[in-house]
This record gives sequence, structure tokens and C-alpha cells, in this order.
Amino acid sequence: MSKQTEWLEASISQQRLRVEFVLFYVAVPVLIAVLFPPNWMFPSLFAFTGLGVLLLQATPGFSWVELRDGWRSWAWGEVLVFTIAMVALCSALVLWARPNAAFALLIHRPEMLAFIWIGYPVLSALPQELLFRSLFFRRYQTILPDGPAVYLLNAGLFSLAHLMYWSWVVAIMTFGGGVLFTWAYRARGSFFYAVLLHAIAGNIIFAAGLGIYFYSGNVQRPF
Repeated sequence: MSKQTEWLEASISQQRLRVEFVLFYVAVPVLIAVLFPPNWMFPSLFAFTGLGVLLLQATPGFSWVELRDGWRSWAWGEVLVFTIAMVALCSALVLWARPNAAFALLIHRPEMLAFIWIGYPVLSALPQELLFRSLFFRRYQTILPDGPAVYLLNAGLFSLAHLMYWSWVVAIMTFGGGVLFTWAYRARGSFFYAVLLHAIAGNIIFAAGLGIYFYSGNVQRPF
């Protein structure tokens, strides 16, 4: 095989990856947000997650065992600072934006909050990290930008995936979370750490009362 042929095949492969990337991370979330009724959102997300898992499985060189890599590359001090910062941020935000919802589950439905705290890390944080950290950086690494730009791209697409909630609060929080979780995955080299921080953030959000913004029954489209 000539070098020209190899170059052409590599170019075609990258073009296919770009198309797949745009379809998966841009087109699908927008279609779900715009076309699907709110009560279809979770089935759609499960299907979206299933597709992402299949793509990750089909990624050349990927092994599920590598998700254990660097699982100890984190510090309790960082987790403590992050937890305190999240509690302060979420408490201030809910008291400012939705004081009537502040700590509602914690006060009135602690059993429901306990159920969420148990289920969220496995049913939400873990699948999202598979799609937006492992799949994103493993399958599409050859078409991603370098440096800080890749953090912003990842965070922007992570925020876009939550467009279905049509909330500026959700958009800002998921963008910030995307940057942080990407840092945990890339800089600390730990999928586990990304999941851990994601789980802590989500559980604090629901405890503070901001889960009201992440509830499909409250979705109000602007059109």
C-alpha cells in the first residue's frame, strides 16, 4: 500500500469520525430537546447511553479494564474542598433563585433523597462519564483540539446534552461541571475520580433543592 493511499484512508477515517462525533454529541441531544416530549426524555437518554456504550466497545484499542487506571489518583483534601464549595454554591443559588424549593427533599422527603443518593452515582453519573469522558477522549482523540480548547469543547457539549431541561441554571452548572470532571479525568488520569466528583455534585444539587431544574416534569420549552 502506497503512502498516498494510506494518507487517503486515514483522511476518510477522520472525516467519518467527525461526522459521527457531530451526530452523537450535537445532533442527537438537540433532536431530543426539540422534538421529544418531556416524558420521552429518559427513555431517549437510556437509548443514547446504550449507543454510546456500543461505540466505546467498538473503539479500537479500548478495554473496559482501563477504567480502573488511576483510580487512586485523587486526594481526600480535594474532595473535601469540592464538597464544601458545592454545598455553599448550591445553597446560595437555590436560596436566590428558588427559595421555595430550598432543601425540600432533605426536610420533607428524606427517604426520596436517600433513594436518589443511592441511585444517582450508578444510574446517572457513571453513564454520563462513560459518554463524555471515556468515549469522548478515547474514540475521538485524533480529531480533538489541544490544550484548554478541548476542556471548553467537552464542557460545552456536556452542557448541550442537558439542553432538554431548557434552563440557564442547568446550562451553567453542567458547563462548569464539564470542565471540572474533564480535569479529574485528564489531569488526574482517573475515570473513577470523575465519577466520584460527578456523583457528589449531583447528590448535593438534589439535597439543596436544585433538582427541581433537573426534573422533566418541570420542563417548559421556550417555543
